[in-house]
Amino acid sequence: MNRIITQLYSSPCGDLILGSFNGRLCLCDWISAERHRAKVNKRLSGTLNTDFEDGTSSVLETAAAQLNEYFCSTRKTFSVPLLFAGTDFQKKVWQELLAIPFGNTMSYRELAVKIGSSETVRAVANANGANALSIFVPCHRVIGSDNSLTGYAGGIDAKKFLLNLEKA
Repeated sequence: MNRIITQLYSSPCGDLILGSFNGRLCLCDWISAERHRAKVNKRLSGTLNTDFEDGTSSVLETAAAQLNEYFCSTRKTFSVPLLFAGTDFQKKVWQELLAIPFGNTMSYRELAVKIGSSETVRAVANANGANALSIFVPCHRVIGSDNSLTGYAGGIDAKKFLLNLEKA
C-alpha cells in the first residue's frame, strides 16, 4: 500500500510538516496547530485510504527547495504538483485560492462571490480553514472584510509574517 511520506520543514515563521502521495504534495501544515493537524490527518488518511510514514521523496525535496526560495523572496509561484483531498466544495475554494496573486489579499466574502456562492461566506471560511496545503495554496491571503487578520492554522503571527514577506 502506498503511504503518505512526511518530513518536517523549519520555516522562519514556524515548523511545517510536508507530505507527498503518489508523486504529488498533499500536505503542508503547521506543526503548532494540533487540532487542525488531527482533522487534516484524519481526512487525508481516510480519503486516500492510507497511513503516514516518515521519509523523503522527490516531491518533498522539490517542495522544500521551493519553500526555501519563497522565504528568501526569490519565488512567487510554486510548481509542485498538488493533490487536494476534500469535498468538491472544498476543492473549488482551494482552487480559487490559487488564483489570488502573490502580494494580494481577498476577503472571505470576495472569495465566496468568486466561486458563485455569496451567501455561504461561513462555508467558504470553513473550507479555507480546512486547507491542508498552507503556503502552496495561499489561504493566508484571505482576510476579514474589514482588513483584519482573522484565523489561520499557523497563528496570526505566521499569517502576518507571510503577508509582509509577500508585500516586501
